[in-house]
Amino acid sequence: MTTIARRIFLPLLICALPLAAQQPTTRTLIRAGHVIDVHTGNEATDQTIIVTGDSISGVGPTISIPKQPGDKEIDLRGMTVLPGLIDVHTHLTDDTNFDPYHELSTSVAKSALIGARNAKVTLEAGITTVRNVGAEGYADVDLRDAINEGLVEGPHMQVSGPPLGITGGHCDDNLLPIEYHQTAGGVADGVEAVQHKVRETIKYGADLIKVCATGGVLSKGDDPQASQYTLEELKAIVADAHRLGRKVAAHAHGAQGILWATEAGIDSIEHGSYMNDEDIAAMKQHGNYFVPTAYLIDWMQQYGNLPAFYKQKMKDVSAVEKANAKKAIAAGVKVAMGTDAAVYPHGLNAHELDVYVNQFGMTPLAALHTATLNAADLMSWTSHVGSIEPGKWADIIAVNGDPLKDIRLLQNVQFVMKSGVVYKNAAGPVAQ
Repeated sequence: MTTIARRIFLPLLICALPLAAQQPTTRTLIRAGHVIDVHTGNEATDQTIIVTGDSISGVGPTISIPKQPGDKEIDLRGMTVLPGLIDVHTHLTDDTNFDPYHELSTSVAKSALIGARNAKVTLEAGITTVRNVGAEGYADVDLRDAINEGLVEGPHMQVSGPPLGITGGHCDDNLLPIEYHQTAGGVADGVEAVQHKVRETIKYGADLIKVCATGGVLSKGDDPQASQYTLEELKAIVADAHRLGRKVAAHAHGAQGILWATEAGIDSIEHGSYMNDEDIAAMKQHGNYFVPTAYLIDWMQQYGNLPAFYKQKMKDVSAVEKANAKKAIAAGVKVAMGTDAAVYPHGLNAHELDVYVNQFGMTPLAALHTATLNAADLMSWTSHVGSIEPGKWADIIAVNGDPLKDIRLLQNVQFVMKSGVVYKNAAGPVAQ
């Protein structure tokens, strides 16, 4: 470059740089007919949600937010808009085939592929955030990372990796004879062993710890009412997990296991089928969350086709679970929505809320809280998800009609945005 050219070009370049840096970021304006404030239940009309990048940057009356050059508009004026739903008990890497040979022959790699399919289905159903509580071989860790890297479509995920369980318990592999010496990846017995397993699980990418505090239904040779880990083992698990910044979720059907998990400081009790008055009082005192996973009972009674050694346990649990859940909810135990999706098909998650309202007696707003504010609190993600507010991730769904009058409308979500990206829009194209 000559001296003259340098004198002409460089000042022009220097002057241009601030202008380039000041170019406005593209905004997406969601023009909503109604927006639900999940804190209060208020439904403001003719609102616009401003999405900048992956976050919500503003919410206000449409009349006060005109379109600017470069803005995109999404017309949801005929719809009710609310935050994306949260399911705190999923198994995205599993499906509903409980044939023992299928279970034994499904590799970790295939589980991850199954997870990619289920993640997309779950997201398109309006579930924009999940806790995945149990996956062999850390397939859920890989699925979470693949979603975050944009390789596959799916919800935000917190994942547990292999669930911790005792030898021969609900979270062990009990379908093979002794000569195979098969043990599940999360099995650990004794205080020192469970401490090591918590640390190992975190090492390989777990966001939370899942522990099997009692026997279960879809497992061979164990009793859902029987406690499995001792109180001392549960306390050791919680101490290490909390010290390392991870919450703990406990699969717990039986009353003794629920009580010990609660006393140990576990953050959420999953299922809770045989909980009694002592359990409920302890959960209220300690502030644990209860995750009912109730709709699966209805689905199983109508469509279930389980092997004989699972079937009777499912029948026994189903006979008591809902009555005890209803009692706990009436007593004021905190509830977060969890479905156990994989026991029934993924994508039907919002049917859980129908059970809360039309069988357990919750108001639609209280049920919605379980899948928004409460679930976000349980996950320690209140600053990211659970409501439509500036600064939070732009996780937004829309339905025809008012879900605070008919909670079943959430079973047919028309619009899904996650982190500012539209994944489903039955309402029409985005206006440039």
